[in-house]
Amino acid sequence: MRLRYNFRLYPTPGQRVALAKAFGCARVVWNDGLRVRQEVHAAGLGYLKDADLQRRVIAEAKKTPERAWLAEVSNVVLVQALRDLHKAFRAFFDSRNGTRKGPKVAPPRFRSRKDRRQAIRFTRNGFTLRPNGRLYLAKIGEVAVRWSRPLPAEPSSVTVIQDAAGRYFASFVVEVDAAPLPETDTEVGIDLGLHAFAVLSDGRVIASPRFLRRAERKLKKAQRALSRTQQGSKNREKARRRLARAHARVADARRDFHHQLSTKIICDNQAVYVEDLAVNGLARTRLAKSVHDAGWAAFLAMLEYKARRYGRHFARIGRFQPTSQVCSTCGVLDGPKPLHVRTWTCPRCGTTHDRDLNAARNILAAGRAERRNACGAGVRPGPGLAAGGEAGTHRGAA
Repeated sequence: MRLRYNFRLYPTPGQRVALAKAFGCARVVWNDGLRVRQEVHAAGLGYLKDADLQRRVIAEAKKTPERAWLAEVSNVVLVQALRDLHKAFRAFFDSRNGTRKGPKVAPPRFRSRKDRRQAIRFTRNGFTLRPNGRLYLAKIGEVAVRWSRPLPAEPSSVTVIQDAAGRYFASFVVEVDAAPLPETDTEVGIDLGLHAFAVLSDGRVIASPRFLRRAERKLKKAQRALSRTQQGSKNREKARRRLARAHARVADARRDFHHQLSTKIICDNQAVYVEDLAVNGLARTRLAKSVHDAGWAAFLAMLEYKARRYGRHFARIGRFQPTSQVCSTCGVLDGPKPLHVRTWTCPRCGTTHDRDLNAARNILAAGRAERRNACGAGVRPGPGLAAGGEAGTHRGAA
């Protein structure tokens, strides 16, 4: 499987200028390629081949006075920009044809030089890992890297990213083999929420850190300072960077929390079951800020790929299953309950349930049932006598 390993870069002032040129040239090549494809489509000439597009917007463009400065950066960066454009078009066409899974994808758009996040990619012939621990990039030089951990294999490509806070990162694509952990006999169901970030079926409650809510006061202060500065001034750029760094600290803390929790859950359990949440729909409600602060989608994505890597079973149950309405003890359906009802008593067996813990146990039971069915167990029940309350029988009949 392919994984990404991110490391912090510390380029020199001269290397930052060279990276800025590379970001700009890659953006121009993307925009030129998109414009050519739009013109060819409007003329009714069909889809232009990638080789012909590369020759027009890179090789021939370098010979013109308007695009002669494209030769100042590595050709690998320009070719990869067109390859990204091709992938974007392919994703759009597959989305329209219905062959692409997931939400609909819009056609590619022009990139702006005012975008705060910039990225370029180098393939194997454009970068080298030096013995001194530095990363050599073509026409940029050896860049200092903060190696927080060793790479498990030789990377096939590296993406250099500059985020809104002005930080530089190197994202390596590495092909790794699965490393199964020793098997355990424990399984867990997870109910995600806002009051508590996660409630596990074994009774553990993971408190919600609420990183955005805790940093909201500092973020508001930084936003007010930015709004008071003059457009286009240096003080405005400084204030913008301060605000971006504050947001980056929140995002980094949330990501670190997700990584630590997901790793612990995967290591402790052989199977993990979660509910397939409609995060996009919840993000359009009055709870949008809290939903984004929790970061459920990113957490579930980490659980999924870590389970695949370490030989664990991960499954999502249907989002329409009434996990909060069914008694996990006797299975009676007690009906919907408003969110302010945190505990309830089953009318049949008299068991008092915590709402989230009961949902986590129901998720575990549903996940186990689906896993047994997927492994070949009999889905249809065997022949037997009908119960007295089923359709077709009449109480009191002779």
